[in-house]
Amino acid sequence: MTFSIPQQPKVLVVGNGAREHAIAWALRQSSHDVTLYAAPGNAGIADIAACVNITVDDVEGLVEFAEKEAVDLVVVGPELPLARGLADRCFEKGIRVFGPELAAARLESSKAFAKSVMAAACVPTASYQTFTDAESAKAYVHQCGAPIVVKADGLAAGKGVVVADTVEEACAAIDEMMVGAKFGASGTTVVIEQCLRGEEVSMMFFVDAHTAVPMIPARDHKRVGEGDTGANTGGMGAFAPVPGFVESGMVEVVQQRIISPLLNELKSRGIQYRGVLYAGLMMTEDGPFVIEFNCRFGDPETEVVLPLLDSDLLEILWAVTDDSLADVSIRWKPQKAICVVLASPGYPEQPRTGGEIQTGDATAGLIFHAGTRRVQGTLLTAGGRVIVCCGVADSFATARDIAYADADAIYFEGKHFRRDIAGSLK
Repeated sequence: MTFSIPQQPKVLVVGNGAREHAIAWALRQSSHDVTLYAAPGNAGIADIAACVNITVDDVEGLVEFAEKEAVDLVVVGPELPLARGLADRCFEKGIRVFGPELAAARLESSKAFAKSVMAAACVPTASYQTFTDAESAKAYVHQCGAPIVVKADGLAAGKGVVVADTVEEACAAIDEMMVGAKFGASGTTVVIEQCLRGEEVSMMFFVDAHTAVPMIPARDHKRVGEGDTGANTGGMGAFAPVPGFVESGMVEVVQQRIISPLLNELKSRGIQYRGVLYAGLMMTEDGPFVIEFNCRFGDPETEVVLPLLDSDLLEILWAVTDDSLADVSIRWKPQKAICVVLASPGYPEQPRTGGEIQTGDATAGLIFHAGTRRVQGTLLTAGGRVIVCCGVADSFATARDIAYADADAIYFEGKHFRRDIAGSLK
């Protein structure tokens, strides 16, 4: 390594979901004896890190804590603090931070901005139009017909996308977003785009000023019901790697046609990207098309990708902040991973929380907490997605058995989850 990590480095992980639990878990495996903090964390993260009661949107509170505790590295999990400029404030204060600056984070916080950058960079993506008026948007839907995709422009916790099978469904989604303010200010502008057909793949890249290094390709399951039915969610499960994707050379195709042109276009606008760049892809007959970009680790993809990492995550994150990513060897285990999300009753529309969680004999695989809290020693549900059960093995079949053994062992009232994650993969 051309960079130096201090002894017993202090690392602050920002976030409170299963993604952040997976990040914290991976950092705990580091050879560098990390002193780990999480803000605000959750009941599972509290077992491996010191949790501090600072919300993810309290940018000044997070920066003040990092200064006070002389934190060596801030690792940002969710999109909201990035969209509010947490990385920029850390830069201003001289605090090392893993996560893109506000200008780069607009790739996720504004779908209209992302589309404009893709158009300039000639990145393959669905044809689209952007609207700020509901009647004009509905007229466009009637003109195009269905199926068609309606997206809230801003952040909507992974729920601001409606794949409408009928014109009526699309118009109802427009009214919910633009008239009914279902997602607040995030829905005052909508992007309406062509419905792409194919299989989805999630590709995440570690990115510094000079280098973009791919992670293992994953696939998540967004729909709440088995057979990919029902409402879109933040994700009900995932698996990695995607069979045949690496072997067919598709990672290189994605890097050459999508990631490199996009990063070059950002640089031409004076925007330097550092952190994780997530590309949600649709594998069409004409090759990979971008569905969306995210400016951070995906969730639940992180819960299957990081358990397959065979390198020191701290060294990778540090190298990104030091623009020395090319000097780090990033290795992956030749195994398979599957994760299953246990959700609260009513999720995704109106999740009911506060129920007691009994973990039973859930010790087969990795357990990442998503929406949990502990009150007077009792573990309670505290979010729509509650716990993520992950299995890692030499085959998908064994990894699936491990994940579902834990999913069945954990109990809370109204628990629901999909039993078809990774389908019949062997």
